[in-house]
Amino acid sequence: MIGNFVNHFNRAIILQRGKFITVEGIDGAGKSTHLAWLERFLQDKGLEIVVTREPGGTTLGEALRQLLLDHRQEMHPETEALLMFAARREHLDKVILPALDRGTWVVSDRFTDASFAYQGGGRGVAQNKLDNLEQWVQAGLSPDLTVYFDVPVIVGRERLQSTRVADRFEMESNLFFERVRQAYLQRTRQFSQRIRVVDGSQPLAEVRSAVAKIMEDFCSDLPDTRFRG
Repeated sequence: MIGNFVNHFNRAIILQRGKFITVEGIDGAGKSTHLAWLERFLQDKGLEIVVTREPGGTTLGEALRQLLLDHRQEMHPETEALLMFAARREHLDKVILPALDRGTWVVSDRFTDASFAYQGGGRGVAQNKLDNLEQWVQAGLSPDLTVYFDVPVIVGRERLQSTRVADRFEMESNLFFERVRQAYLQRTRQFSQRIRVVDGSQPLAEVRSAVAKIMEDFCSDLPDTRFRG
């Protein structure tokens, strides 16, 4: 009887653990446009959701975000990578892991795929260095699902020019963003089970429909995460 109770209790813990979803894409891909919709979609399924972002998500992370995005600030590519992972370590400790442990689903605007794309593909930081940082900071944790919004660089650039003043990354050249995009696409091939690709250049309704299909498929493959006893 005690053994059955322990198994039952362990099953409850497993089922209660939240899922970790990330949204990725080059600047101007439109990913941020869909975050509020994605939050409502999951809430409608009765799930508790935390929406966050990288770099950021914590007091320290937001301070580092300001530094990293400041177009007046120059820094070595490896310094940039280290700051990104420093912000991520705080993000994991203060936001992501506590939420997952209490059964809350986390949706993050960017995570480590962005480091491999921007600092790796864009800046040229060696992959083995990023691999080591990923293992050190995350200790094997990776998203359960990543939705990658893919658009041609020219499309992303046109969208950015019509929306806001460019930050330090957005001021980079088209060639930089092409390297970033190609690094993202390499990640989609390398982690095809986790990363789902959406053509972000389609009309909004079609993009939204594609995201809905991905989320419906993802949720249908899961056991009920809310333990009912």
